[in-house]
Amino acid sequence: MKVEDCGPLRPPDLIIQDELHLIAGPLGSLVGLYETAIDRLCTWPVDGRRAGPKVIASTATIRRAGLQVDRLFARRLAVFPPPGLDARDTFFSLQRDRPADRDGKPGRRYLGICAQGRRFKGVLIRVYIAQLGAAQAGLEKYPGEATDAYMTLVGYFNSLRELGGTRRLVEDDVQSRIYGHRIEERGFKPRGRLEVEELTSRRTAEEIPRILDKLGVQHKHPRERDKYPIDVLLATNMISVGVDVPRLGAMVVAGQPKSTSEYIQATSRIGRRWPGLVLSVFNWARPRDLSHYETFEHYHATLYRQIEALSVTPFAPMALKRGLAGVLAAMTRLGAPEWNRNTDAGHVEITDVRLNRIVNAIASRAAERASDAAVDQLVRQELEHRLDLWKLEQDVPQRELVYNRGLGAGTQVSLLRQPDGTPGRGAAHAAAGGRAQPAQRGGAGCAVPAMVALSGMQAACARDERAVRARQGSLSARADPLRPPLHDQRPAADRLSGTIPARLPRRPLRRLSLARVRAPRPRL
Repeated sequence: MKVEDCGPLRPPDLIIQDELHLIAGPLGSLVGLYETAIDRLCTWPVDGRRAGPKVIASTATIRRAGLQVDRLFARRLAVFPPPGLDARDTFFSLQRDRPADRDGKPGRRYLGICAQGRRFKGVLIRVYIAQLGAAQAGLEKYPGEATDAYMTLVGYFNSLRELGGTRRLVEDDVQSRIYGHRIEERGFKPRGRLEVEELTSRRTAEEIPRILDKLGVQHKHPRERDKYPIDVLLATNMISVGVDVPRLGAMVVAGQPKSTSEYIQATSRIGRRWPGLVLSVFNWARPRDLSHYETFEHYHATLYRQIEALSVTPFAPMALKRGLAGVLAAMTRLGAPEWNRNTDAGHVEITDVRLNRIVNAIASRAAERASDAAVDQLVRQELEHRLDLWKLEQDVPQRELVYNRGLGAGTQVSLLRQPDGTPGRGAAHAAAGGRAQPAQRGGAGCAVPAMVALSGMQAACARDERAVRARQGSLSARADPLRPPLHDQRPAADRLSGTIPARLPRRPLRRLSLARVRAPRPRL
């Protein structure tokens, strides 16, 4: 292996963003904030002007895309393909309600189920049994790929709690009822042991490819002994992104999903090669589910019109608090070669004119996106405050300030930290030019985003505040080691010497009124 030095490479000319509708909410706000650094680092001068890369974003379910693209990438929107002459053909979907449009290509049939006064889990059990038994009867009567599409039933759930409860029902109630011969009295065919899998965040990265490969195994009659295709696949919204199995043809949706975009993305996983069947089971005790059931036909006739608008606020106060330090550090470190090394964090001149340009670039972008001059002042104040704290960290003697401290780094101190106060090794490191590490897990099982903050921000403020309060002599009673707690009633001599007296002064006890306790009960 031979290593040769080379000059700086040209920034990319094209950026492709897939699944744009997922870049919304808190994630979209932080992505839009970090795009400030990415956009500036990917631009280069051309004929006295700065040219940036072209961004192509793809999505099939979005509303008010122009505002979202402006907040994320600070660019004007051009939709391709443009709207056609027929509203029934949107390029992404085709409404086949005319004989001329029935060209033999598969579609999806939606069926709503709502049982008033019945337990929701009991309705799910009956729907699962009916679909599994009918699919087995169709495979035995018409063996082939067309009937195999309905042998694997996909169950969609809005939460892991609902999925876990249904899996227990499938492995117990559904399995016992689908196995016996009494099911033949209803026109269905019994099935053997059900192979149940789940596609959720609880699966590891090694297990997910195995499950996807197993979904491609077809059912045959009689069943082969060495192959065990999946009978029931239970999934959350994880199935709506990146799952492309053409043979799937049946899905049961337990409850209305939280957004129409998620509903379209999840149900479009089936019916790609063969006609799909979507069974939406609604919970009559939930007002939202009941409302969707009452307007079921109109809702599905105007499905793409019901897509909700997304919210992206990259320069909101909480977004600035979580990610502004990372943007500042990334633009500083990658914007100049002499500040690029990890140990150069202590050598950055805070009064350098290039830092002033970075502050102006971030503040002007914030003012344009928010259309408010107050946001410009807010961002400038936050950036100047972080630069002052950066200078305070540089002035601390007998240590070496680095962007990101590694393991066993000796006297090195990390400039970037995670929200919990530990040295940044995740997205903070990635923003500063290193390799991104997996996000840490929170106590509730949710991923903690490795956003960055200056390490001395809280420490310096607390240190200065303690120094001022110490000079003024205004330490609190709890922080003063010579002042006893408020509940300590010992004499002063015993408190200073640390001895415990043999007998503490007693406090008068309140006597309860026995008349209330012994009051006779009223007779009926």
